[in-house]
Amino acid sequence: MSYPDQAPVFRPAVTSARRPAVVTLAAAVLALMALGAVAYAVTALLALGGTVDRFRTATAGTGADDVNAVVTLVRAVTIVSAMVTILVGLVLVGLAAGLLAGRRGARVSTWVVSGLGLLGGCCTVAALVGQRAAPLKVGDAGLLPLLGEAYPGWWLPLNAGLSVAQMLGYLVVAVLLALPVAHRWFGTRHPVRPELPPENPYRLHLPQGPWPPQ
Repeated sequence: MSYPDQAPVFRPAVTSARRPAVVTLAAAVLALMALGAVAYAVTALLALGGTVDRFRTATAGTGADDVNAVVTLVRAVTIVSAMVTILVGLVLVGLAAGLLAGRRGARVSTWVVSGLGLLGGCCTVAALVGQRAAPLKVGDAGLLPLLGEAYPGWWLPLNAGLSVAQMLGYLVVAVLLALPVAHRWFGTRHPVRPELPPENPYRLHLPQGPWPPQ
């Protein structure tokens, strides 16, 4: 007699018993940064109307012909920047979800995004410091100084503070994901191929051909 073949044994993916706290913290920081990005985009859109009104009032007696062009440019730049900021926030949420799921690609992508974020934050801080250290004069730049004065007084400090916080957030996330405990956890989260059981030694191998044999 013969015994039926046993079904292949499927082993679950090898995972750590618990997600390391550093990975959870890194995902939480990314989620907090995403929330801050969305809040900043909404704030910029809300402040746009008042900025345009103050700019038009400041340029009413100058007789400049490029006021409408500058206003259109400011609106376009603000809207595009808000859309890009919201998109970055969505990317950060996706990276946070990937980290919590233990995906290696999310870890590498987070390092890449963190590097780009640090570079962008450094450029923004340098531009803000340069603007504060050497402000443009009215006679040298036409409408640009009036546009700068049209923004709320808290606008420049807010941008500087968010840029510094962004840099620190990306740095903290990159360091947390580089810790040995996070490296081990991501290294063990990979599937194992199903293994077939050893052949049954008591299985009866019947001859090939017509049955019953002649």
